[in-house]
Amino acid sequence: MEQINIIDTGTVKPKRPIKAIQFGEGNFLRAFVDYMIDILNEYTDTDIGITILKPIPYGTLDRFRAQDSIYTVYLRGLCDGKETKIRRVITSVDNVFGCTEDYEQYAALAKLDDLRFVISNTTEAGIVLDENDRLDMCPPQSFPGKLTKFLFERYQHFHGDTSKGLVMLPVELIDNNGKELKRCVHALADLWQLGDEFSKWLDTACVFTSTLVDRIVTGFPRDEAESIYEELGYRDELLVTGEPFALWVIESDKDISGELPFHKADLPVIFTDDHRPYKQRKVRILNGAHTSFVLASFLAGNDYVGQSMEDEDIFSFMHKTIFDEVIPGLDLPKSDLISFAESVIDRFKNPFIKHALLSISLNSVSKWRARCMPSLIKYIEVTHRIPNCLAFSLAALIAFYSGSEIRDGALIGHRGDEEYQIRDDKAVLEFFSQNSSLDADALTHAVLSEKSFWGEDLTDRPGLEAVIAMMLEDIRTEGIRAALKKTI
Repeated sequence: MEQINIIDTGTVKPKRPIKAIQFGEGNFLRAFVDYMIDILNEYTDTDIGITILKPIPYGTLDRFRAQDSIYTVYLRGLCDGKETKIRRVITSVDNVFGCTEDYEQYAALAKLDDLRFVISNTTEAGIVLDENDRLDMCPPQSFPGKLTKFLFERYQHFHGDTSKGLVMLPVELIDNNGKELKRCVHALADLWQLGDEFSKWLDTACVFTSTLVDRIVTGFPRDEAESIYEELGYRDELLVTGEPFALWVIESDKDISGELPFHKADLPVIFTDDHRPYKQRKVRILNGAHTSFVLASFLAGNDYVGQSMEDEDIFSFMHKTIFDEVIPGLDLPKSDLISFAESVIDRFKNPFIKHALLSISLNSVSKWRARCMPSLIKYIEVTHRIPNCLAFSLAALIAFYSGSEIRDGALIGHRGDEEYQIRDDKAVLEFFSQNSSLDADALTHAVLSEKSFWGEDLTDRPGLEAVIAMMLEDIRTEGIRAALKKTI
């Protein structure tokens, strides 16, 4: 079977001007940003060519070069309850370079007249200020260091021309990623004494957007590769799989929607001057739903998200949590929230993604604080009642974290005769190992009053402690499923 670059895929790779450079060659960028730009190129006259840059000196780009940077994105899942498969051959990536091993080719990109966009996904640890970076490094070690030097060399080459500024589109999963990246760049510009005029150019000619991205990308389908190759009719070592759902929210002080007219290609991209309501929607509904049901579902005998959605009790619990207790506390239009929630349910039911509950359970205490606690507090403040499902999710968390033995860095819990590993910060695991033997009332009080977990004493919320203690006692005496049924 032929490789993708030398067979007829029904597409032609055109030569496009390099308008975007991309720090990061990973699965997410290729199945999300590059996928959208490829569609944008098809339906509009944007004509954006992308050069992918490997920001670290490790790894290889051989697979890209062997396939002329052509690859397939294969999206599978449910859309409006119907099984959907989308295959697309991506032809918008022009070339790939390593920032270190191909430094001269990488540095030359700063002088390209057509260059406009800088895309990045250098992991959550990528946008950090490294004061050990220097301008004379080729390249500096950190991503902000590389970007600062790149921008400075572009500024010098074009003599400060404000029309040659770049638009930064970081998708790293940190709050206000663009603002943080801009802070790091300005700090390095000051540290390297690059001058006030360059700093002014950064502020006036360049745009640092903050973004929110959402798509599950499952990467190379190792277990299914051969069967998918048969389906495609060619081999593709860069094949990347994911779900059909996508959302890209781009916050910017300047309107750049005309330069990236995603709406003309019917792509799920929102330009805004405030991405926070959309982040709140994602965190409270998508992430909050995950965190609220996974621990109870695991204790009830399920191992995967899809399996949980087929469990009538768990599905009812999740549905009631989202629609009755979370959505009423959110600020976006109700129709938008309901539509998003329905898409979340489709995503949870996706038969092509096998998402293990124990994987999601990692660091559940901090996740519950960030994802579920705001909805619980909002519900109490608005209704002056305790939300049964959200309260039960906390009781289930306490039950899930119950264990006395820490082994190999994990607290050992028990589901019937089966052991499972509870992974969280050391202090959290030690707290539960020392307190799990308490009766339901005492353990609930200890957990809810632990300010290091919640940032406040939750026993100060009238009625909450008594409800959760009763639920925990029900879980212990009647079993998780019988206790759960009382909430639905």
